[in-house]
Amino acid sequence: MEELKSLCKIVGTDFEIGTPLSEESLRSGLVSAFSYLIDHDLSKMMTILYRADVNEEKLKILLAESVEMPAAEVIAGAYLSRQKEKIETWKKYSR
Repeated sequence: MEELKSLCKIVGTDFEIGTPLSEESLRSGLVSAFSYLIDHDLSKMMTILYRADVNEEKLKILLAESVEMPAAEVIAGAYLSRQKEKIETWKKYSR
């Protein structure tokens, strides 16, 4: 539960998400948000991914390997994964 709070706090810097009840509902909201950005504001999406430090090459590979999955799902997964890595790093070095 604490990790979800930390995750929501980080994601909240890029998106207005409210308070999701689970990581799955957070992921679902991000998929919707990235889907909207893909269709309407690609520049903003790229800025968000850049600020979150999502590895561009890794994302390209994921998108190429996941052709059967909507791009917004792949991007949301990569974004969440990167945010979780940050939380783990903060935990590791804050002890």
